[in-house]
Amino acid sequence: MVPPLSTRLTTTRLLLRPPRTSDVAEIRRLLRYNHEHLKPWNPAPPPGEDPSSITEVSKTVLRQRRDWKRGTGFVFMLAARAEPSRYVGKIALSGIMRGAMYGAYLGYWMDVDHVGQGLATEGIRAVIDFAFGAAGLHRVQAAIMPRNDKSLRVIEKLGFRREGYAERYLQIAGKWEDHVLFAKTREEHA
Repeated sequence: MVPPLSTRLTTTRLLLRPPRTSDVAEIRRLLRYNHEHLKPWNPAPPPGEDPSSITEVSKTVLRQRRDWKRGTGFVFMLAARAEPSRYVGKIALSGIMRGAMYGAYLGYWMDVDHVGQGLATEGIRAVIDFAFGAAGLHRVQAAIMPRNDKSLRVIEKLGFRREGYAERYLQIAGKWEDHVLFAKTREEHA
C-alpha cells in the first residue's frame, strides 16, 4: 500500500509535503537562490541543461509525483509552519527497492539561509518515521562525502550507523567523490 500524495508531515517548526505542479515557481526560486550553495554537493547537469529552468523543474515535479504513486520514491518539500508557501529544503527517499530489501536512499538539502538551525535534523526525523511507518520500509541508507561535515553531523545525530567507505562512489560536480555509507533499519529506529 502506497501512502497517498496528500500525505503531510508536521514537526514543531516544519510542514513537509510532496511537491505539486503549482509549486514549480517556488521550487525554481529555491534552486536558483541556492545554486552556489548546492553546487559542490550535486551531480553536474548534462551540458546545456539547466535543472532550475521552468521546463526541467516541471518535469522533475511530474516525475517525483509519478514515483510517489508507484511507491518508488517519496520526495518532501520543507516549509516553515509559519510560512507554508515558501520552501526551505528538500528530503527524498529514492531508489526504493521492494522484495527482499524494502529499502531506500536518503537525500536532503537545506536552503543556505536555514542551515545550522536544526531544521534538517527535525525534517529527516519525520521522514524516517514515515519511511518505517506509512511507507513500510525496513532500511534507509545514506551516502555522504567525507568533507560534508554538516551533513555527517546530522546523520550521526539521527542514529544512523556507519557501514563503510566507498571510494569514487558518485560523480558530484563533475568529479568522482568518495562517500561514507550509513544505514538505519526499522529495528534500530524503534
